[in-house]
Amino acid sequence: MLDLIPKHQIMKEVFLGFIFFFFSSYSFGQSSESQNQNVLRFNFINPGIEYEYSISNKSKLSTNIGYGISMSYPKLTTIQQNHAFFIAPFIDLHYKNIYNTNKRKSKNKNVEYNAGDFIGLKFNVRGENNNSELTRTDQVDFSIATTWGIQRNYKKINFLFDLGPVYYFDSKGNSGFYPIMLEFNLGYNIWKSE
Repeated sequence: MLDLIPKHQIMKEVFLGFIFFFFSSYSFGQSSESQNQNVLRFNFINPGIEYEYSISNKSKLSTNIGYGISMSYPKLTTIQQNHAFFIAPFIDLHYKNIYNTNKRKSKNKNVEYNAGDFIGLKFNVRGENNNSELTRTDQVDFSIATTWGIQRNYKKINFLFDLGPVYYFDSKGNSGFYPIMLEFNLGYNIWKSE
């Protein structure tokens, strides 16, 4: 089914869906508790715009759209090495359950901008790469990962680290499993609403 739809059309549809989600979720109000914060931030390491939407006191859904450095997956490349780095557009959808907000508040620790430890589920789409030395099995690939991570904020600077196992695949049926993937990012919190 995916072979019948051009790859750029798939990326366009996914991108437009996330843009629609961003603007529609912005129109809904939240309670004034500091645990229910919607946050807009700019990420530096893999440049992107991220919108983190509070579903509830603990549940957050973040959408990050950008253009950055990625690592190839072993079964999705035609090169001899296991890994290569490339630059490509991406869309990252991450559900986070922040489980220690009340504990952090009781110890007078910062919970602004959804700071806390979390477990989650991440879905990632990567587009066409610009590295001519890397040949991927498909110009669009997908991954699903369970994550554990921490998110901290120092005034307007956001620090995120997460890790977890990932299942990756492309639209041609190639797939694989990677036991541990790491993400580290620094960002700037542009705006928040409660």
